[in-house]
Amino acid sequence: MGLEKRNGRVYYYKSRRDGEKVRKVYVGAGDFAHAAAQLDEAERLRREEETTRWSKEKERLEASAAFVKELEGAAEILTRAQLLVVGFHKHKGEWRMLRESTRDVEGRKG
Repeated sequence: MGLEKRNGRVYYYKSRRDGEKVRKVYVGAGDFAHAAAQLDEAERLRREEETTRWSKEKERLEASAAFVKELEGAAEILTRAQLLVVGFHKHKGEWRMLRESTRDVEGRKG
């Protein structure tokens, strides 16, 4: 994109991709060319600011997610400890209550 000066006049062209080729598209000349260039520049700056804002939001959410992940790990450790204390054990990935006969046998061994 850009303003071009030819034969003492100012013209404004935008670059557009057409498949693999880049083509220049005529927008206008003179004062209109300057106004169109300013509008396009303002739009480009707005998009950059929006990209920056979304990047900061993404960083903030990732930091929150990391904190939640830490809390999740701590909660899992506490849950396992509590289940073990009240007499559960893990069997094939499931928590199950120990049977009384198993507890008596284990108690006698100790």
